[in-house]
Amino acid sequence: METKLILPFNEVGIKDVSFVGGKNASLGELLKNLKPLGINIPDGFATTADAFRLFLNENKLTDKLALLVNTLDKKEFVNLNKVSKDAKALINSAKLPVQLIHEITDHYKKLCEKFNSEVGVAVRSSATAEDLPTASFAGQHDSFLNIKGINAVLNSVQNCFASLYNARAIKYRIDNGFDHSKVALSVGIQLMVRSDKASSGVCFTIEPDSGFKNAIVITGCWGLGENIVQGTVTPDEFHVFKPHIGKFKRPVISKKLGSKAETLIYNEDGNGTVNTHTPLEKQKCWTLTNSEIETVAKWCLQIEQHYKMPMDVEWAKDGLTNQLFVVQARPETVHSTKDPLVVKEYSLKQKGNLIVTGNAIGLGIVSGMARVINSSADSDKLNTGEILITDVTNPDWDPILKKAAAIVTNKGGRTSHAAIVAREVGAIAIVGANGATEKIKDGDIITVDTSQGKYGSVYSGKLNWTVKDLDFRNIKMPVTQAMLILADPDKAYKLSFYPNKGVGLMRMEFVITNSIRVHPMALVKFDELTDPTVKKEIRELTEHYADKKGYFIDKLSQAIGTIAAAFYPKDVIVRMSDFKTNEYANLLGGKQFEMKEENPMIGFRGASRYYNDRYKEGFKLECEAMKVVRNEMGLTNVKLMIPFCRTVEEGKKVVSLMAEYGLKRGENGLEIYVMAEIPSNVILAGEFAKIFDGFSIGSNDLTQLTLGIDRDSDIISDLFDENNEAVKYMISHVINSAKLCGSKIGLCGQAPSDYPEFTEFLVAHGIDSISFNPDALLKGIENINKAETL
Repeated sequence: METKLILPFNEVGIKDVSFVGGKNASLGELLKNLKPLGINIPDGFATTADAFRLFLNENKLTDKLALLVNTLDKKEFVNLNKVSKDAKALINSAKLPVQLIHEITDHYKKLCEKFNSEVGVAVRSSATAEDLPTASFAGQHDSFLNIKGINAVLNSVQNCFASLYNARAIKYRIDNGFDHSKVALSVGIQLMVRSDKASSGVCFTIEPDSGFKNAIVITGCWGLGENIVQGTVTPDEFHVFKPHIGKFKRPVISKKLGSKAETLIYNEDGNGTVNTHTPLEKQKCWTLTNSEIETVAKWCLQIEQHYKMPMDVEWAKDGLTNQLFVVQARPETVHSTKDPLVVKEYSLKQKGNLIVTGNAIGLGIVSGMARVINSSADSDKLNTGEILITDVTNPDWDPILKKAAAIVTNKGGRTSHAAIVAREVGAIAIVGANGATEKIKDGDIITVDTSQGKYGSVYSGKLNWTVKDLDFRNIKMPVTQAMLILADPDKAYKLSFYPNKGVGLMRMEFVITNSIRVHPMALVKFDELTDPTVKKEIRELTEHYADKKGYFIDKLSQAIGTIAAAFYPKDVIVRMSDFKTNEYANLLGGKQFEMKEENPMIGFRGASRYYNDRYKEGFKLECEAMKVVRNEMGLTNVKLMIPFCRTVEEGKKVVSLMAEYGLKRGENGLEIYVMAEIPSNVILAGEFAKIFDGFSIGSNDLTQLTLGIDRDSDIISDLFDENNEAVKYMISHVINSAKLCGSKIGLCGQAPSDYPEFTEFLVAHGIDSISFNPDALLKGIENINKAETL
């Protein structure tokens, strides 16, 4: 390429990183190849590496800068800030070449002529060694938003040049082995999208914590997206199932509302930006509609397909035109290079006093001294191995973040600066841990746990934990299907990498207790609630829903959808609700709809509830949620299972009612199973097989009812034994009956992992599948493999 000082975005592509840096090369690539597909990309132009070198040469800065950098203490970096300050002063006191001024002026003028006004632009740094697949720290160099007028543009270009010598950028180049003199700085001048009057955010085309490749994660805030990148706000978060984009009505599998407490808008004087408080009613609104989420996700998928690798994409919505735009795209550099089949499994052996919780980044547990630091200027106070506690981080923190064993911030979401850097340096983090800097004192000994899924916890004191190294690459899968027992959707992505044949039991109760929290009938009959306190709490939980029933359907369908998507296309067998009356009563509003029973374990539970007028309308909500998952999300790998079905007639009633509610057995491939956990299920297995597609042996209840033992009784708990001959007789009988009928049959329980002889017994009788809790899965597979060789 001939020497040029300016290149329009549409004249550059991804092969031109050495001329215009990663950001600008990517923008050109998007404009040339993806705008024709309908993706909106704001236009602009870039100063080249040649322009930067001309600037250095005309001002005789090359040798001066090299001498300055050579004075840097590369062991302790005690003079890093001084070297940075002096280098930037040299650049800022120099003059831009006349030719460069003329060319920037000419191109900016042409942008303004397109809109018949003086336009605002984003002036962004793009280093020629930045955003490579192997090295991609976000925000090492400076960017300036809402810059209007040629003088302000020229000033911002020079400030971008100077930012090549930001302290964090100097340290970054040293850490990554880049020669300072061989790195140039290109500047992109791009039309601003008026997201100050709407929303913006960041997307990953790979789930950034687990590395799950079939989810696109979109975050959004009000105003300009710098608030997300810098971690200033806790954003909305949307997950979209990649394989179903454009194919099904609802590929959005989950939505989480963020607080979005601040909004970054234009300064009133016409240049720059300022943060303002987001009104409470706006904080409670979504930043994107479902249709817009799907559009952004579709664009991200197209970008990923073009680049043939997972991508980190920034989007913005123009509040004047309501149009969506992609403003940046770069390769995702953490999980796309990791082997998801090699993991460490952490487990706390004890629980201390919980201090704060927030969004978990990475998987691990760390104990150490808390260091509460409010400004990057005080970063020298953090010692290696300590836990950084702060309000929010930005790129100025980068030089010291490698010292931190863990990072805890008051603000921020999964795509914030702290989250991204934590992943890149291999630290764990908890972001959006509201109140952390107040509740944790400097010098406290604390334990940070991010091993339990989406949410992490900070405990007081030094706690004990265990670590297992798991390598799934060489695990031999048995003929008998090894499946998982799951309840928490937040762990689904991570567990999908474990060796498995799907989910044999997904317990709905965990979602209802922890996410929904409200008794289904309290939503159906909200206007009839008699307790004003309960009514107020439910009203607050469901404030976004004109019809309270929609709250239950949304929450449950998103939880089930997340698990179904994680394991797609493998079977995910969802058991319809199996609370006992005392457990239902503990839900919000539950006491009004539940009677007191002497023995809830064998009382009004399972199938008996579903067609009873006391709960029939609540069961309908469960069915509506399952219809959303299967018909709208397209996750037909979800099979349904009926618990505690006492009689054949009861089974017929439930299956008929489900058909009435739109879940007809056989339609759209729907299979309905039944739990084999009551002696009647075993004795009349042939009759139950005519109604249901398969059985899942619930060994706990079957043992209880075969031996006449109340599982809740401590006095006789020692008699509870799944290896008892009577229990094994029942299990063998129901397996044999299912085989004769051509029905599928599996077992969910702990015994096959605890007792190799019990696994041998199941395999010998030809059971189709055995489901294990995640912590018992590998041992269970080992036991099955041994049994199959006998």
